[in-house]
Order: sequence, then C-alpha cells, then structure tokens
Amino acid sequence: MIFQRAARREFTHSAAGVFVALFAILLTTQLIRLLSEAAQGSIAPEAVIALLGFSALNYIPSLLSLSAFIAILLTMSRSYRDSEMVVWFSSGLSLAAWIRPVLVFTLPLVFAIALLSLFVSPWALSQSAEYRGNLDTRKDVGQVSPGAFQESTSGDRVVFVEAIADDESHVKNVFVSSIQNQRLGVTMAATGHQEVAANGDRFMVLENGRRYEIEPGTPELRILEYARYAIRLETREARGIEQTPKNAPTFELIASDLPVYRAELLWRLSLPLAATVLALLAIPLSFVNPRAGRSANMLLALLTYLLYNNLMTISQAWVANGKVSFAVGLLAVHLFMLCLLPLLFYRRIAVFTFARFVR
Repeated sequence: MIFQRAARREFTHSAAGVFVALFAILLTTQLIRLLSEAAQGSIAPEAVIALLGFSALNYIPSLLSLSAFIAILLTMSRSYRDSEMVVWFSSGLSLAAWIRPVLVFTLPLVFAIALLSLFVSPWALSQSAEYRGNLDTRKDVGQVSPGAFQESTSGDRVVFVEAIADDESHVKNVFVSSIQNQRLGVTMAATGHQEVAANGDRFMVLENGRRYEIEPGTPELRILEYARYAIRLETREARGIEQTPKNAPTFELIASDLPVYRAELLWRLSLPLAATVLALLAIPLSFVNPRAGRSANMLLALLTYLLYNNLMTISQAWVANGKVSFAVGLLAVHLFMLCLLPLLFYRRIAVFTFARFVR
C-alpha cells in the first residue's frame, strides 16, 4: 500500500537523522575520554583513532535500537499532531494496522543488531584489548625516555636512562630498580641495549655495572659486579590477551556453563529482542493529543526505554550471580514488556473511541 511505503520512507529518514546525531555524541564523548587517557600517558596518541573505532563498533547495536525506537515515535507523533491519524481512524483502520510497516522497517535493523552484538562487538572488544596490550608491551620494551623514571606495566620494575646514543643502538648510564623473589634489587650500568632471543623473548642487556640486592627486614646485602647482565622483559604476547566474557566469541559463551558467560550471552541475545519489542511499543506510545502538550508521550517513551534497559541489566546481573537460570533471565523481561503491548494498544483504541463518541 502507498501509506506503508510512505511510512517506511519516513521511518528510514528519521532513523538516519537520529542515528547520525547519537553517533556524533558517542564519538565526541569517547574521543574526549581517549584523549584524556593519552594526555595521562595511559595510551599512545597514535592509538586514539584505532581505539575510537573499536569502541564505536561496540556501541552501534544499542544506537541502532534506540534510533529505530525514536524514529517510530517521531513519525507517528507527527501524524497525530497533523491530524493524519484522525483521518486514519475515520476510515475504519485500526492502530494495529501500523504493526506491519513498523516490522518491515525494523526487522532488517534487528538482523543487523543481532549480527553486530553476537559477532562484531566481541571482535571489536578483543581487538581493542589486543591493541592496548601491544601498546603496553611496546612501552615496556622500547619506549624509554632519557631523564625520566619509567615504571613497567606490572609495576615491579622502574628504569631510568640518562641518555640515548645518537644512533639509538644503546643507552647510557642505566638505573634499574626491581623486585624479584621478594628481594629488592638495584642495578646500575654504564651502557645497555635490547636483544631478542630465538624464542622471541626480549631482554634488556646491561654492560659493565654493579647490582645491589637486599631482602627487606634483614641486614643481608649482596653486591655483584658484572660485565654483562640480562633482564628478561615479560611481554603481553607471552601471556596472551586477557580473556573476559565481554570479548569472548559467542560460540565460546554458548559452550561455557559459567554464570558470567551465560549472563554475557543473555545480554547479546537480548539486544535484538529488545529492539523488536521497543519498535512495537513505540506504536501506542506515540499518541499525542494536538490540544495538549507535545512532550508528554516522549517522556513516557523515555521512561519505558529506561525501564526496559534497567530490567535487562538486572536480569543479566541475576544470571551472573546464579540467582535465576539463563532461560528465565532471557525470557522474563521481554515477556513482561510484551504483556504491556496489548494493554497499551487497548488503552489508545479505547481513548480514541471514547473521544469520537463524545463528539
């Protein structure tokens, strides 16, 4: 029908505008946070753009769901304000006739949200963790600034270099303070450089120096003089990426019985389901009385969205803590919101029927 094509076209235009606005706000807030981390030295300045892209991919499913919800609200609210819905109802058509064009518009977005939440977002979080790990490793093994004390990522080693050679092949006057086997060691050397072993391990090699070792709480003191002393640098590659439920692939979540993994799987599955339910809820929530205020329905819709999102968060926490099963946590919230749908439809239809009767 013509009205369905026109409605889907208006839904699409509104959703595109809302998504662009929300995406711009997201990029701005994330960019400010990443620039703050770069200013504090937590991440390298050249990593800001890459981490911003990974973060944006993680938040796109939620933005798409919210954009579809707002787009349907805006489109149908405009129809009420312009009295188009009066003509609609006067023609004998029901409010439920909007379900078909809303679902036709929403289902492709739901498919995209499912794809993003189940596969793309975990990959983006995994790549972000790997990228941060590689940057931390580079900081541990290669980024030495002369005249500044630099602490390793693990916090058990502090390195001070007085100067770097012009060809950057070695450093001069090196000071290293480290803790090994509950012993505090202070190592000094005239020169030092880095070497990579055959197995890929990285070493800081110091030459012509002296090492002092003490055990806190005891008078024991050891003094070692050496011509060559190698310190192995622990790298993030050796330990691998820290696996968390958020960056774990979906198939690993399905195979695992751990509550925290089941809770993360629940959240990923809930995003496309919530997008569908919210799109249907937007139909009765979009009612606007042209003679009354125009923001009351938006306030109610916002409260409904916040309620839905908070219920999903609570359900995820309960599954992670083992208070409810995975099936109950997944279905309870969405079925509760679906039960509100016929009540809202009945209320809107009853209100309009009463208004026509009074006239």
